[in-house]
Amino acid sequence: MELALSPEDAAFRDEVRAFIAENYPKEMRVPNPETDLTKEQSLLWHRILYNKGWIAPLWPKEYGGPGWSITRRFIFEQETSRAGTLPPLAFSVTMVGPVIYTFGNDAQKQKFLPRILSGEDWWCQGYSEPGSGSDLATVRTKAVRDGDHYIVNGHKTWTTLAQHADWIFCLVRTDPSAKPQAGISFLLIDMKSPGVTVRPIITIDGSHEVNDVFLEDVRVPVENLIGEENKGWTYAKFLLGNERTSMAGIGRSTRYLDRLKKIVKAEIPADDPAHFEFRKEIGRIELDVLALEATELRVIAQMARGIDPGPAASLFKIRGTEIFQGITELTHRAIGNYGLALREHPLSANQFMPGPDYGHTASEKYLNARKLSIYGGSNEIQRNIIAKAVLGL
Repeated sequence: MELALSPEDAAFRDEVRAFIAENYPKEMRVPNPETDLTKEQSLLWHRILYNKGWIAPLWPKEYGGPGWSITRRFIFEQETSRAGTLPPLAFSVTMVGPVIYTFGNDAQKQKFLPRILSGEDWWCQGYSEPGSGSDLATVRTKAVRDGDHYIVNGHKTWTTLAQHADWIFCLVRTDPSAKPQAGISFLLIDMKSPGVTVRPIITIDGSHEVNDVFLEDVRVPVENLIGEENKGWTYAKFLLGNERTSMAGIGRSTRYLDRLKKIVKAEIPADDPAHFEFRKEIGRIELDVLALEATELRVIAQMARGIDPGPAASLFKIRGTEIFQGITELTHRAIGNYGLALREHPLSANQFMPGPDYGHTASEKYLNARKLSIYGGSNEIQRNIIAKAVLGL
């Protein structure tokens, strides 16, 4: 199943492909860009897209977006994903930016949106807490009004790339006496504020991607409140809908499947019974990818006609993450003993890794991909959403 493109959209697709091939920085083509790049290196492609006017595909033109149709947004996402480019700063462009231009006031839009687009401000997400992950309504970080400020105290965890962040958008409890969802507000907090402490969490793959963020008597101006006090749950759900819709990951899965086929061909002799078993499992995953892609194309066609996709975001999140986890697990099995080695972090040019290059990061990807079915609302929570919204259970 393919999306029927007009001649103009086909020309746009070709333009995107050519632009990536000619402009994506060589220094960003590393095995694991999410953890191997410095902050400055991570921003290189962001700034190139900003200068081109392509940094925020989902944004309306009035706020600095390109004003693309649904179809062109899809084309751009597919082409950049298939090419393996590092996406623009997701917490900035995809998440908090749309919240600000949808629910923020004029002063907030003028202050934050231009710096999000340019990459001058790097944002992180302050949602999860110890004991409050998929069940975000139980957040305990408190914000108490004190004149023109809120005094914020609490502990956020699993905060991705907080070590690079200039700002954090936080869910905070402003009315402890209200029902859980009704007492939450959405605050923007400067990471340089006194009382903000970032502590690294080293994950199972050995990398530093996530952090604990401690907030101790942090003074936050009331002007940094998005929308109305105690209405933060509405804005949080809006943001998570944007996050989950982008999790189908068809381009990424297709790219890693192609890589897996090459690994199996190189590592397992064709006359080995295991070779047939791997090909069978690869075929099954390939069918899953095609089925998810067909569903995504159907939803794109509906959205182009103004139809709300509804709970499709949850479906994309479930299937997209589980498919990619399956690919990384098969890859890890296919490389055999090479999968026993893990790179040291921080990376060193003097580190020796045995075996072919494709085996050097397969274990990291396998281990790191375990998180995909947990963050953004666990897949169990997403299945509950589908059960209620679609099946009426």
